[in-house]
Amino acid sequence: MVMRRGATKLGCLVTTLLVVAAAYFGFGIAEVFVRAYRFEDAMKTQARFARQIPDDVMRRHLRTLADSLGLPEEAGALRIRRTASKFEISAEYHEMIELPGMVRSVRFNPSASTTF
Repeated sequence: MVMRRGATKLGCLVTTLLVVAAAYFGFGIAEVFVRAYRFEDAMKTQARFARQIPDDVMRRHLRTLADSLGLPEEAGALRIRRTASKFEISAEYHEMIELPGMVRSVRFNPSASTTF
């Protein structure tokens, strides 16, 4: 009978725990960036139809989306600028990302513009 040391099982357990922890925290970080991408994508869609959609309708739609995505209230403070030849929409907000032992604030500045 051959006796085995437990080092291999312990190494496998540590590796598994590290992978699970990285996936757990990575998912939380990715979720914040996916929400920001979806919000900016909606802004770009609204900008494409800026000729047909009034500013107040656009603002209401994007505020509702920001709320449904779980973005901070400051994301709903949209800046809309319309001239005869150009349309611009932007926002600025901060999200908190929690990692083991620290919390980071990440600034997002989604924007979209189009020319007529």
